[in-house]
Amino acid sequence: MSDGLPETMHCVEIAGKGGPDMLRLATRPVPHPGPREVLIAVDTAGVNRPDVLQREGRYPAPPGASDLPGLEVSGVIAALGPDCGTLAVGMPVCALLSGGGYAEYVVAEAPLCLPVPRGLSLTQAGALPETVFTVWHNVFERAQLAPGESFLVHGGSSGIGTIAIQMAKARGARVFTTAGSKTKCDACVALGADRAINYREETYEDVIRATTEGRGVDVILDMVGGDYVARDIGIMADDGRRVSIAFLNGSRVSFDMMRVMLKRLVLTGSTLRARPVAVKAAIAAAVREHVWPLLESGRVYPPIHAEFPLDQAVAAHRLMEDSSHIGKIVLAVKKSA
Repeated sequence: MSDGLPETMHCVEIAGKGGPDMLRLATRPVPHPGPREVLIAVDTAGVNRPDVLQREGRYPAPPGASDLPGLEVSGVIAALGPDCGTLAVGMPVCALLSGGGYAEYVVAEAPLCLPVPRGLSLTQAGALPETVFTVWHNVFERAQLAPGESFLVHGGSSGIGTIAIQMAKARGARVFTTAGSKTKCDACVALGADRAINYREETYEDVIRATTEGRGVDVILDMVGGDYVARDIGIMADDGRRVSIAFLNGSRVSFDMMRVMLKRLVLTGSTLRARPVAVKAAIAAAVREHVWPLLESGRVYPPIHAEFPLDQAVAAHRLMEDSSHIGKIVLAVKKSA
């Protein structure tokens, strides 16, 4: 490749459907950016639950996307395709991807690249896009969480949960969350949760009913699915909204539709990866307007639990599956070079 860039790069491939051992360090040609695309020399790549699902064969890359895992990165722009607006070579950015992040170089859509928030490191920025885009779109655009309302996020110690707690609190909501240990619950409270419920020791519905004097919560963000759907319906306030973004306990559910009708509930959900670039670009613009100031002021930050070199992606996935982490897991790609 021209401009002093290497011809090849290290990356992590998925050798086949299965466990973490299916991740293999490999060498591939450095990709070339096309129109409205940039080439990023990757500093940090976020590790997310969809990466695990892709490795297991349950979440394939959309048509045209890289088959490599990795949905978010930070780094420095190394090359530009035509029509990239104000982006420039050498600019530090973070970007939402449809795939390809587990690599030393990745091509990203120009509209999905955002400047690194002032005061944050490239490592922190690499833990932002997938999480922040997901929370903003689902909690504030789809569910329309408003100041003064109550909010429940299941899995509060996850990457999504830790950001959702902070963003909801910063925007004036009363925040509840569930987590699986005292340590995790304490961490959620430290991030701003008004009440963290250890689901191994308490029934979260009972706590919500008692704490809200029977009213329930206005908005729920759920990554669990299964029987949580029916249980959540029972603790939603009138005109409540519930958003599903994952199904760790299964996507097939059963519940009483009459309860939904009587309380005028909205049950919705979304995925992000396969959405058109224009849709994700609109989310990116909203995130920059509404969330970047919270990050730059320090009111919201991405807690990072662990960093692994690129060649230790297997260990990163094992930690993700173990679910003992609090916050984000990242691959320190540049440090691996």
